[in-house]
Amino acid sequence: MKFRSLRLVALAPFCAAFLTAQTVDDTELKQVIIFGRHSVRAPVATNDQLKPFAVQDFPQFGVAAGILTPNGETLETMLGGYYRLWLTNEGLLTGNDTADAKFVYFHANAIQRTVDTAQHLWKGLLPAAPVNVQYLTPSTAADPLFDAVGAGVAQVDAPTAMASAMGRLGGDPQALVSAYAAEFALTRSVLFGYPLSQTPPPATPAGKIDVTDFTANPIAVTLGSNGSLINLGGLSTTGIAIDPFVMEEADGLQVGWGQLTPDGVNQIERLYNLIMDLEFRTPYLARVQSSNVASHIVRSMVQSATGNAMTGTLGTPSTKIVVLIASDVNVCGFAGLFHIDWLVPGFQPDFCGPGGAMVFQLRQSQSTGEYIVRGSYVAQTMDQLRNLTPLTLDAPPASSPFFIPGCSIGNATFDCPLGRFVGIANQLIDPNSADLMN
Repeated sequence: MKFRSLRLVALAPFCAAFLTAQTVDDTELKQVIIFGRHSVRAPVATNDQLKPFAVQDFPQFGVAAGILTPNGETLETMLGGYYRLWLTNEGLLTGNDTADAKFVYFHANAIQRTVDTAQHLWKGLLPAAPVNVQYLTPSTAADPLFDAVGAGVAQVDAPTAMASAMGRLGGDPQALVSAYAAEFALTRSVLFGYPLSQTPPPATPAGKIDVTDFTANPIAVTLGSNGSLINLGGLSTTGIAIDPFVMEEADGLQVGWGQLTPDGVNQIERLYNLIMDLEFRTPYLARVQSSNVASHIVRSMVQSATGNAMTGTLGTPSTKIVVLIASDVNVCGFAGLFHIDWLVPGFQPDFCGPGGAMVFQLRQSQSTGEYIVRGSYVAQTMDQLRNLTPLTLDAPPASSPFFIPGCSIGNATFDCPLGRFVGIANQLIDPNSADLMN
């Protein structure tokens, strides 16, 4: 069954226009939806696969490729502990974990690093309650929430997918070589172990692959595979080679064989962000890939506000806390669908940091009964990740309130009336790429 637009008339008593910025926040938190990325992991490529890209061997993370590290598990439990403090302070949790667990819904994509992240977040949030994380079994099946195309919920038109990305590049993907010349030069110098200032740069070492040589391996937009609707040719290869650097920094390892400062990591991050942006935030691609999860998130808010059970939701009308854990591609795609941006200190704009999440609060005005949506991007800073910094209400993770285009009003938290949010969602979500299944 495909997605149907929500009827705004039915919501009128709950979400009248919330048009004026209030000087006093009289809202009460009714539901929170946390849509996050897994925590710190080993690189997705094995060291043997990475070996041709650098003159030195990549470091060992102590776990297999793509697996959450012990530090990643600890960091996620700490993050869950922070959410526990915040949500208890907001009155959404009572401190009775067994009782609170009845109103909590966790769902993870069925790969080790996302399930493990969700389980450790739960342990921090509700330490005295048995862990209850839902995920698809067998794990080889595509989860419709996170891979709508693979699950057959959404259909992609291949020519449109490629054209939508090509159109953002003026039909010339190779133009990115000059646009990001400084980032490619820094990447090459780190991988091949020479000073960035060396002129001319040395030749490619024997037996090695230069992931910044786009003559041999051009940047090109082709039909994708393995979870991405498009492939970016040589740029995709660059992404594999630089993937370890952020995780090295976050896991407390030497970064780039001692050649990369935090600023250097942040600069190279621009290339990773570029890939995420083109593959998942491009409007057509975001619409196809993210409409189903967006539909479920929006319908869950409406279900909570009205108290009426609905299909295509996460949890029940009494569910107070919804947690979805997947990958950066999923979070980026959702953000792209709604044209949402954020900026967290130490990261590039819109970067999905390890353990970071889009957090949607459904709040109700105590004076008018109106419902609003308040969004923010919450993530541990790189320093907090690297140093395993304890989190408290006085020393929280970074939080960047975000503006929802076409919806948010001009107050400090960019509040968005629920009715208007539903209206925006109905315009953005592709009804042919979403269903009403749980």
